[in-house]
Amino acid sequence: MLGLRHARRLADRLGPGLITGAADDDPSGLATYSQAGAAYGAGLLWSLAFTTPLMIAVQMVSARIGWVTGRGLAANLCRVMPRGLAVLLVALLVLANTLNIAADVAAMGEALELVAGGPPHGHALLFGLACALLPVWLNYEAMVRVLKWLTLALLAYVAVVFALHVNWGQVLTHTLVPTLAGGGSYWTMVVAVLGTTISPYLFFWQAAQESEQRQQLERSGGVPVESRAFMAEHLYRIKLDTVFGMLFSNLIAFCVMLATAITLNGHGITEIQTTRDAALALRPIAGDFAFALFALGVIGTGMLAVPVLAGSAAYAVADVFEWRAGLDHSAGEARGFYAVLVAATLIGTAIDFTPLDPIKALLWSAVANGVVAVPIMVAMMWLGSRREILGAHTLTRRHRVLGWIATATMAAAVAAMLFAG
Repeated sequence: MLGLRHARRLADRLGPGLITGAADDDPSGLATYSQAGAAYGAGLLWSLAFTTPLMIAVQMVSARIGWVTGRGLAANLCRVMPRGLAVLLVALLVLANTLNIAADVAAMGEALELVAGGPPHGHALLFGLACALLPVWLNYEAMVRVLKWLTLALLAYVAVVFALHVNWGQVLTHTLVPTLAGGGSYWTMVVAVLGTTISPYLFFWQAAQESEQRQQLERSGGVPVESRAFMAEHLYRIKLDTVFGMLFSNLIAFCVMLATAITLNGHGITEIQTTRDAALALRPIAGDFAFALFALGVIGTGMLAVPVLAGSAAYAVADVFEWRAGLDHSAGEARGFYAVLVAATLIGTAIDFTPLDPIKALLWSAVANGVVAVPIMVAMMWLGSRREILGAHTLTRRHRVLGWIATATMAAAVAAMLFAG
């Protein structure tokens, strides 16, 4: 009984960080991890261990900025950079997110076609409409509950690993000791994994969710939001939530990469393009159970990730144009916010009915994300160190060090990606 109470208390504390981490494992991210596992076996597991503390640090910076200021990330960016530059970065974010939605919705349609039959484009259209309407129908609390439950879909990939025979000694060695292969393709894949785990839309989403929570508490009245004890309690909640969410995110990524390393790479299958390819290649090797879990997991993660992708774009646009925003407002109260959210989802879905290849769209999305990430991370680190913005709650030395390491690593990755291109 005591254990159940502790579990419920932990579940209550988890929210923006858990959802953000889970949304990072969207179908296009799962495709990247599957490609890495197929191409290099367990040789890239170390990259996920390397990115985990960096991912935690960056997301904690964005969450702290959102909570302490009570404003979204884009609104804060406008305080430290020319408005025109902030608008340009947000425009690139919206473009990248829309292309990412296209790839994710296409993957969901293909996954349902694999397990249930029927036309994949028809399935994709239904998923796109559902993801567009869900945030409009539900209020903030209901939407958070739905997204929390959808995070459980990711446990399918843990189950896939435990359905396989794993040499955990070798896995631990590959995780802790990098196997640095030569060749541009290897380092391109390292860059892809890094760019998948540290993505701009996650910064905007978590900052927006934290600011929205604070605004709700302020409107409710009687809550000493500015008191030292209350602030310390919520900063601790943010730390717990973010650490748990990012560890969960990279655990799932680890399981996907490991499962494809054992099954695909271990049987000579080294080239796949999509999650559909991964699921189909998995079936004759690991059986129908692993195949079904892998395919159904794509649907669950897509239903989680697409509203987050569209929502982060909507929050960013609303912030730079100073529109009313938030899932706690009705569509009538925040027309611009919901218009961007629905438009990004429907345009992304419509791309799947054009000659544009969703995989190429995903590549363009990755390039746009890479271009956007570095200046945003620099601005976030600057914001996090300014007392006139965060007051007594500026970043600790450890957060600053890890945050700047993550920023420098991302800048080097983008430079490598552009140089390789």
